[in-house]
Amino acid sequence: MEQDKVQLRNHPRRQLKKLSEDNLTKQPEEVFDVLEKLGEGSYGSVFKANFKETGEIVAIKQVPVESDLQEIIKEISIMQQCNSPHVVRYYGSYFKNTDLWIIMEFCAAGSVIDIIRLRGKTLREEEVSTILQSTLKGLEYLHFTRKIHRDIKAGNILLTGEGKAKLADFGVAGQLTDTMAKRNTVIGTPFWMAPEVIQEIGYNCVADVWSLGITAIEMAEGKPPYSDIHPMRAIFMIPTNPAPTLRDPSLWSSLFHDFIAQCLVKNAESRATATQLLQHPFIRSAKPSSTLMPLINDAMETKQRRQEEAAQRDQDAEEDDNSEEDEVDQGTMVLAGLESSDTMRMGGTGPYPGTLEDRDTGTMVSQLGTMVINSEEEEEDGTMKRREEIVQPAKPSFLEYFEQKEREANKGGGEGGGDADNRKLTPDGDLEVMRSWNVEELRARLAALDPQMEQEIEEIHQRYQAKRQPIQDAIQAKKRHQHNF
Repeated sequence: MEQDKVQLRNHPRRQLKKLSEDNLTKQPEEVFDVLEKLGEGSYGSVFKANFKETGEIVAIKQVPVESDLQEIIKEISIMQQCNSPHVVRYYGSYFKNTDLWIIMEFCAAGSVIDIIRLRGKTLREEEVSTILQSTLKGLEYLHFTRKIHRDIKAGNILLTGEGKAKLADFGVAGQLTDTMAKRNTVIGTPFWMAPEVIQEIGYNCVADVWSLGITAIEMAEGKPPYSDIHPMRAIFMIPTNPAPTLRDPSLWSSLFHDFIAQCLVKNAESRATATQLLQHPFIRSAKPSSTLMPLINDAMETKQRRQEEAAQRDQDAEEDDNSEEDEVDQGTMVLAGLESSDTMRMGGTGPYPGTLEDRDTGTMVSQLGTMVINSEEEEEDGTMKRREEIVQPAKPSFLEYFEQKEREANKGGGEGGGDADNRKLTPDGDLEVMRSWNVEELRARLAALDPQMEQEIEEIHQRYQAKRQPIQDAIQAKKRHQHNF
């Protein structure tokens, strides 16, 4: 009778949806539009995708075939057998190149631990009880079908956009048989492991109940017990220490404390089952899934805001890069000298902002709210020229360099004329040559620098490899000698 009630509660009238044979014979890109990456799951990456035929959103786990294929097949087999509203649905799978695509139900709100981290706060007691109620129903269904999940934790409890909790990630799930009622492999996540799993003394479905008790503490406090210590040390402490409890008992109700105590019984034979815990007052008083909507909306808004902020930062960085490129271009134009007879305005504020270049001297003059009208002919005639409060700033570094070279050349001229690096600059010298270049010529010369740099880097790399190769050969020879020995 009890089993019949379990079946009735966990098997909805609507049959599990499957992909049609027609869809399964096509390439997955023909059937789905992959929208974005959701995260990393056991054995692979998970993506959000659109089912083209109906517009339904699904999740796709892409698993490299190099992974443990037996474990992947086990996960698919277990998912295919499950038909419960409290377990993530499975639609079908594809082989694509070197990847296996597993098509699953999409849970828009993500995992419980994702929500806790996005919001930066733990769950309230009524939220914990609502999530635990759905999780227990999923566990009851699995245990009734003689399956052990073996990796219950907040990261493997997913929430739909409507607030319904579902069990996911069966990558380590195990199947019980009539002849083998207990498992003897140590697997799972250390902090959530039941003592009997760690001790390898054999375990059954109530190992998931211990993990659920640890998950209840995780949801209330943000992390499981012993998470601050090394996992290998925790493995030794869990079987020997008393069962964990909530750190601050005063923050929680007696019902919540009792529920956790019923889950975290070290003797597996005395531990409550999922069916029994569904009758616990803490679970029976749980509120409907709509209770979770405020925290789900808060988490999704936080995620959206962070995505927008990240996009804005990327846009700002791109604009800064473009701005720097513009500044380089403008500086290049000043150095090269424009053919226009008008002077060039750059930067600053005011009606004629920033600085102007005097084309005859190549220096920059600062504008303090004044206007300079200055063309070549007007400069020669000395007419139509108004300069007020003009301040001469420090000369650009490239001019200081050329002037220093000129001074050095003048000093060395009477002592043998100096070498090419110390020659006196003349109107036909380097500075005048650079002034005669237009923008296109300067850009062409700048573009020619990259191939030269690449060639120099390649030469350095070749010299490095030539010096490194004898060392590598010696190491390999030593390894072969040790192996033969």
